Amino acid sequence: MMNTIEGGVTAAKGFMAASAEAGIKYKNRTDMALVYTESPAVCAGTFTTNVVKAAPVWWDKEIVESKKDVHAVVLNSGIANACTGGEGKEINEYMASQIAEALGVSTKEVLTASTGVIGMQIKKEPIQKGAKLLKDALADTKEAGLLAAKAIMTTDTVPKEAAASFEVDGVTVTVGGMSKGSGMIHPNMATMLSVTTTDAKISHDLLQEMVSEIVSDSFNMISVDRDTSTNDTYLVLANGESGVEIKAGTNRYVKFKEALSFVATDLAKQMAADGEGATRLMEVRAVHCKNKEEAKIFSKSVVTSNLVKAMVFGKDANWGRVLCALGYSGADFDPDVIDLILEAEDEQIVLVKDGVPTDYSEDEATILLGKDAVTFICDMKQGDASATAWGCDLTYDYVKINGDYRS
Repeated sequence: MMNTIEGGVTAAKGFMAASAEAGIKYKNRTDMALVYTESPAVCAGTFTTNVVKAAPVWWDKEIVESKKDVHAVVLNSGIANACTGGEGKEINEYMASQIAEALGVSTKEVLTASTGVIGMQIKKEPIQKGAKLLKDALADTKEAGLLAAKAIMTTDTVPKEAAASFEVDGVTVTVGGMSKGSGMIHPNMATMLSVTTTDAKISHDLLQEMVSEIVSDSFNMISVDRDTSTNDTYLVLANGESGVEIKAGTNRYVKFKEALSFVATDLAKQMAADGEGATRLMEVRAVHCKNKEEAKIFSKSVVTSNLVKAMVFGKDANWGRVLCALGYSGADFDPDVIDLILEAEDEQIVLVKDGVPTDYSEDEATILLGKDAVTFICDMKQGDASATAWGCDLTYDYVKINGDYRS
């Protein structure tokens, strides 16, 4: 049985974290974070599909694909180190080397991640300063994990953490993670930085296979603004300190995958709810579809629709926009049999039955659309497959935030 627990990247045994005010771009706030394990860790990851990739993405991809163990992940906020050419790659390696020197490990055992403004160069002085501060601040406490999550925020309004545990023969195995993401988020890996840690023992190939599969139902199913970033990075580190080995086809494999999936999905939903300028989380469930692929197409089409997002912001049950988004999704269905249900806080209103509107109360629909989390259930009546996507409403503040982001 899986248990949800408090904490983030320091929840798993043997992992420490730290934050530092290095002055990379921001003033009077932390802007560097470090996750560290003394025991070598197997590492898996997925990255942005954008052709334009930031320097840390190229660095991490090479390390992950080498299948070599790692000891740390260093992250910075404020400057993305994307579109920075050879100098940007040099600065990224310098950041890894400074952390490696401080920790007494090799440079290639340090992963990197950056987020912030594209096109700006990071200076070496704040990195050097931050590396020492991070080393001195390392701790395995919940507070240290939370402070690390805060340090990687940009336009995020809240830090994002999740953790879960399960037992194998009386031994506890823990998975904990943190992420950041608020804008430039689209279901194509999603725009984010995320680090997850676990004390499970698992091979690189099995962990990578699991991570790639989990991403497709979690981070790849969220959208805020239909923009896919240059820096998307999802890293999972497993240091094996619990002593519990995960092998395919076993009950412990099922338990571990459930815990890892929970952490990824919970972090994804937190990012969708904290979309730039957002006032509420929007969930779209496409059910009774022909297959999983089409279910994802339907749910993503609705959750990414600007008209649907604006409708939710205005608390206007203009359900025709949902059907329209399903209709241009590219997947086929019979509009004369579809049901559309609005759900919030365990209350439901059937807006459309067999393709035509019901005699629902507009006032009641407005109340439900005003809740913190709103769900549209699209019953396609085609089969047994389903998929869920998450997003948020589209508000005036989204334009304000992105109108002057660089300044």
